[in-house]
Amino acid sequence: MNIGVDAAALGMSNAVTASTNDVNSGYWNPAGLMGLEDSQGALMHASYFANIAQYDYAAFAKPIDDRSAWGISLIRFGVDDILNTTQLIDSEGNIDYNRISKFSTADYGVTFSYARSLQVPGWQYGVNAIVIRRVIGKFANSWGFGFDAGIQFERNDWKVGLMVRDITTTYNIWNIDEDEFEKISNAIPGENQDLPESTEITLPKAQLGISRKFEYRYDYSILAAFNLNMQFAQTNDIISTSAVSIDPALGFEFGYTDMVFLRAGVGNFQQVRQLDDSEKIGFQPNIGVGFKYKGIQVDYALTDIGDQSVALYSNIFSVKVDLGIFR
Repeated sequence: MNIGVDAAALGMSNAVTASTNDVNSGYWNPAGLMGLEDSQGALMHASYFANIAQYDYAAFAKPIDDRSAWGISLIRFGVDDILNTTQLIDSEGNIDYNRISKFSTADYGVTFSYARSLQVPGWQYGVNAIVIRRVIGKFANSWGFGFDAGIQFERNDWKVGLMVRDITTTYNIWNIDEDEFEKISNAIPGENQDLPESTEITLPKAQLGISRKFEYRYDYSILAAFNLNMQFAQTNDIISTSAVSIDPALGFEFGYTDMVFLRAGVGNFQQVRQLDDSEKIGFQPNIGVGFKYKGIQVDYALTDIGDQSVALYSNIFSVKVDLGIFR
């Protein structure tokens, strides 16, 4: 649930908490669903770790009336056809390749979103209810539940947004198959002797954003956005204390006739420890392009250019459709 969705947002280094206003707002800030004028759908696919892992996203949202909207989205991150070699050696100590099997592991996140405008002009809020499902072959599975809350404010072309993820703390309760665990509990002497913890907790995180869109001669526009991404724990973020760690992100979008878009951003600023025990600041640059025509928008993002962070770069594609064009 931390990777992100929508190639347009990823191309801007995820600095969209204040500016998001479409079907993808269910992920970035549910308050942005109030920007919908009609029903919208979105799809995204990405491959990670040299195509070993597959990341997929689908979403739908529509207005309820002129003061409220709702949406639903599904995220899956999975690795399929993993070789299970736990039974490779039989009871007599012989290697038997016929004893190798395959399994899959996948995480699913389903988000139900609701947004509403306040009586005070310029203010709108949104909430998410999230259901998490995680499956690791026959070995274990879990269910998790949590909530997000977001708010946006707009005045004089300036937008401010705040998104708090897992605001109530998200809990995942694991169910471990003890029979399967017993098969591997003595695979390595002294390891896997005790069942893992059955409860997994996700602490709250917050994103505070500000943005403004500048228009020139009716045909050209520039959207500038800035985010402060906060975790309430000490991490390797560029600003890190025992109470909160902050990772800034900056993104830009240049638009021409609301049809062609060029995007760039930089974020994920981290203190990276070197081999000589010194530290330097690592960061993640992103670029992207988009094309929109008659309610259909196709976006592309290239993230982590030059391998500035630990992961390799990724090519991300997404599609967004205003479903009103089919009426």
